[in-house]
Amino acid sequence: MLALFRKEISGFFSSVTGYLVIIIFLIANGLFLWVFPGQLNLIDSGYASLDTLFLMAPWIFLFLVPAVTMRLFAEEKRTGTLELLLVRPLTSFQLVLAKYLAALALLLFSLLPTLVYFLSVYLLADPPGNMDTGATWGSYTGLFLLASLYAAIGLFCSSLTENQVIAFILAAGLSFFMYLGFESIGLLPFMESIDHFVIRIGINEHYQSLSRGVIDSRDIFYFLGWDMVFLLFTRTVLESRTW
Repeated sequence: MLALFRKEISGFFSSVTGYLVIIIFLIANGLFLWVFPGQLNLIDSGYASLDTLFLMAPWIFLFLVPAVTMRLFAEEKRTGTLELLLVRPLTSFQLVLAKYLAALALLLFSLLPTLVYFLSVYLLADPPGNMDTGATWGSYTGLFLLASLYAAIGLFCSSLTENQVIAFILAAGLSFFMYLGFESIGLLPFMESIDHFVIRIGINEHYQSLSRGVIDSRDIFYFLGWDMVFLLFTRTVLESRTW
């Protein structure tokens, strides 16, 4: 399993994929934070806060994470190497987990450089350090957990097809639905009696809760639970090839 994890990480950085993901993520967020004028611009807003980063990052990840995961199983299917992996001395779940952890590692690498933004805001505050660090770390936790769920969804979609473009579209669509779809359904008039329950099925409710700086175990278990559900779905799809 460790060998496969290393192989996937090496695959990300031996091509342009890994570097592109990190660069695009940093540039896109940096433009909204420091360059584009308006309320999202850190200087224009006048507040020592990284709210713009945590507002924009879920939408940027909505496209970047499927781009990372779309090839993980689809490419193996297309080239016929998936069968070779399945006969290795690895369980199907270990195979899924190795690829999932490799995708998570790349996403973590893309988040780490944004700590420069955090340090910049911390030092630019008046007086220096006058920012809500609790909410910031809570938002980082929520953003990483959100990315982990996007990755689990993307891995599942990649296992459904050998076409990377289809895997990308499926993953982006399903991730968007998980992020805002349940919230939209909960706001429908005939959902009034169960709207709170329906909204809490979606990602945004739990992401916003963590962004307030309160690390609630219910939010943590929400993300971990959905991660496990999609990883088990992926395992089931792989094992169905041997039925």
